[in-house]
Amino acid sequence: MDKVDCIVIGAGVVGLATARALALGGREVLTVERHAAIGMETSSRNSEVIHAGLYYPTGSMKARLCVRGRDALYTYCEERGIPYRRCGKLIVATSEGQLAKLRQIQEQAFANGCSEVVPLSAQEACELEPELSCVGALLSPNTGIIDSHAYMLALQGDAENAGALFAFDSRVSAARLEADGIVVSVRTSDGSEMEIATSLLVNCAGLWAPHVAGLIKGLDQSQTPRAWFAKGNYYSLAGKAPFSRLVYPVPEPGGLGVHLTLDLGGQARFGPDVEWLDTPDGELDYRVDPQRADRFYEEIRSYWPKLPDAALQPAYSGVRPKISGPGEAAADFMFSSHGSPHYLGLYGIESPGLTAALAIGEHAAGLAGKTG
Repeated sequence: MDKVDCIVIGAGVVGLATARALALGGREVLTVERHAAIGMETSSRNSEVIHAGLYYPTGSMKARLCVRGRDALYTYCEERGIPYRRCGKLIVATSEGQLAKLRQIQEQAFANGCSEVVPLSAQEACELEPELSCVGALLSPNTGIIDSHAYMLALQGDAENAGALFAFDSRVSAARLEADGIVVSVRTSDGSEMEIATSLLVNCAGLWAPHVAGLIKGLDQSQTPRAWFAKGNYYSLAGKAPFSRLVYPVPEPGGLGVHLTLDLGGQARFGPDVEWLDTPDGELDYRVDPQRADRFYEEIRSYWPKLPDAALQPAYSGVRPKISGPGEAAADFMFSSHGSPHYLGLYGIESPGLTAALAIGEHAAGLAGKTG
């Protein structure tokens, strides 16, 4: 039987950052990815925003790892020449009743260490973005955008340069916990199957992390959270947007509202919305329904009244790997060994997972040093 020190499941941005951190720490690492390439699920189906860390509960893993990861990410982009822009973001109140919520967000931002966030009057916000309509806003200058694929390629390169190996078109079909490690069954695209023994299994399978945990015979499943799937649809703007910053409405339950983001070429995108899915049986359906755009217009026009008719076209969708369901408070990032010294599961790594990935990888590697 083949043996390897560490197996990381999943080559999304979090799996890549974790494999990198483990390999740089001197561990022998094999990353198993069911797709043919890196980052083909959540990591490539998001807004590509570098979040500042404003909203998350003080002291939570999301808050701490987002702020730490944000600072590390900007430095990493500079060092590696990864395309990014620290464009800033406006969080806008479109009614007097939302101003109190803006103040709460600013207080939360300060508590999280984001003291650079400043309140703006309606006039000050419109001086920055003349097409904007609001009664007040917050300016977050440390919010940015990034080329996420270039970022993931850099993480993969670092991991490989430190000796990590990657097995694509390979998926975990079963596993069993033993006294000295975990034996993992890996099935390749040609249908062949092999068993690999490892002293440490790190589950970074994102959307499928709870499912993967459930495959491990002998693991305490009482600590495996339920997976919830929240689809977010994005629509692109026909023509050039008259904005240079991101624009976010006051957050809504389940997400941050239908916000305006920009890519590095200046193309505007709107979304995501929140569409709760039944637990999928097989592959996810990422198709975007053109008719869902109809409900976007009213919300967008609350802060951009001049949005032209028929200006939105389907772009893409993503699915958030949630571990809290409709009507529940948003769950924090979850790291669990399930009581085993040979396992670490990462669950509910949704936004701000892209921003926080470097910090998540370091944190996971640190926890792994205390286990396998």
